[in-house]
Amino acid sequence: MLKVWGRRSSFNVQKVLWLVGELGLSHQHIPAGGDHGGLDDPDFLAMNPHGRVPVIDDDGVVVWESHAILRYLAARHGGPAWWPSSPADRARADGWMDWAQTALQRDFLTGVFWGWYRTPLERRDTPAIQAALAACARHFTLLDKILADRPFLGGDAPSLADIPAGTHLYRYFALEIDRPTTPNVEAWYARLQDRPAYREAVMIPFGEMKGRLAY
Repeated sequence: MLKVWGRRSSFNVQKVLWLVGELGLSHQHIPAGGDHGGLDDPDFLAMNPHGRVPVIDDDGVVVWESHAILRYLAARHGGPAWWPSSPADRARADGWMDWAQTALQRDFLTGVFWGWYRTPLERRDTPAIQAALAACARHFTLLDKILADRPFLGGDAPSLADIPAGTHLYRYFALEIDRPTTPNVEAWYARLQDRPAYREAVMIPFGEMKGRLAY
């Protein structure tokens, strides 16, 4: 059986569990990291020497790093809907996956969610937070334009293109921050919320992380 290590409130773990749910894979979730600990255990470090989650073991195949896991699961279990045979089609999804990690995740998850929500008030870097909010506004305005003529980032159906960027939406719309008007992003978010796998994996309360860096 597929095993998945990580805490459910971890953003990167949520990406993996969302896809696991979409693929309908039987799995065992093993809490690790945060209050669960275990990341410095020798057995865990033997799987991932970096001591971070998520990690999976799929019948003896161990994979770490969230996007590597997404690609592996899609390739092994997803069929053409999640792992198209065309390299060109896979590359389009790859572009959105990498953009979400290097741009959106950097500015929202690190700059805003960590910089503002998870950092105690007295330790916040206000100019850096404002810069990250401005960058996020640009990112979501861009996504709004892209989504004007398609229901999902990759086209007419959900794909790997949606998962890294779409995982941001629950926290993005839950935080009390200034946001541009993005009706197409909101419609995309509504479509994702209609998916049971998204609700179960991504829409996880995160209040325990407020003002708490060491988690």
